Amino acid sequence: MKTFATGLKMPEGPIALADGSLLVVEVLGGRLSRVAPDGCVSTVAELGGGPNGAAIGPDGRCYVCNNGGFAQADLPGGGLMPLEAPLDTRPGSIQVVDLADGSFETLYAHSEATPFWGPNDIVFDGDGGFWFTDFGRDRGRVRTRGSIYYAKADGSEIREVVHPVDGANGIGLSPDGSTLYVAATYEAHLLQFRLSAPGVIDPRGGHMPNGGSIVGRAGPGQYLDSLAVDSAGRICCASPGMGAVLVFPPEGGAPEAIPTGDFLTTNICFGGPDRRTAYVTLGSSGQVVTLDWDVPGVKLAYE
Repeated sequence: MKTFATGLKMPEGPIALADGSLLVVEVLGGRLSRVAPDGCVSTVAELGGGPNGAAIGPDGRCYVCNNGGFAQADLPGGGLMPLEAPLDTRPGSIQVVDLADGSFETLYAHSEATPFWGPNDIVFDGDGGFWFTDFGRDRGRVRTRGSIYYAKADGSEIREVVHPVDGANGIGLSPDGSTLYVAATYEAHLLQFRLSAPGVIDPRGGHMPNGGSIVGRAGPGQYLDSLAVDSAGRICCASPGMGAVLVFPPEGGAPEAIPTGDFLTTNICFGGPDRRTAYVTLGSSGQVVTLDWDVPGVKLAYE
């Protein structure tokens, strides 16, 4: 591993840009930041709350899942740890940022069913819509349960497609766009859903009542966070707990583990001229590191 950036307040949602820079959200810093190729960090937008996942949309703007915010703990040695959101924390939202000037707006703050309690991760398809997860939120002795949503980038439509999914976190699409992958954090299950149309899950595509099925499961002491897919179809999922990237084969089975050295490993994306550079966000130590990958990562719809 090589260090690409330091000094970030729980980095997440990395997006590799064509000029060699990297966009990241800082969950505990409440902002969207840009890391230049030399590692210099600058602020794109002060979003507030807890920006958690990000993706470039069809209009070139950056779409951000904002979970509303966490409390935080400062760990011995200078690390950070997110804590349960205070009870007066506002619900989350989907924000859209103009990368040219840092201006932003709220695109969605609720569905017809409920406010958002923890928008977490996002992926666009090639039809101008996007899937995103709502992680849910701890509320003292109770917890709101998570969901999977599909929405239009122009703000015209949003649908809750799957509920409940406890701890719905990372989300991504297979190389051909026909399969949706979702990481369930606490169960440590990587789920898949076959798609029959944009924003539509085939109910016959899996053994679960919601049409899903299990690709694989993390091992003892491992949880699942955000993910990316490579051109071999492997699902590469950040794993907090023991701190690793878990690489699941698309046909299902046990993952290969690549240790990272940070127990709060939060996300991964692919970039570089040949998309064989993996950027991995390390939340507790506030770093982004890079790894050489054996195959290119999947090129996302609007990157």
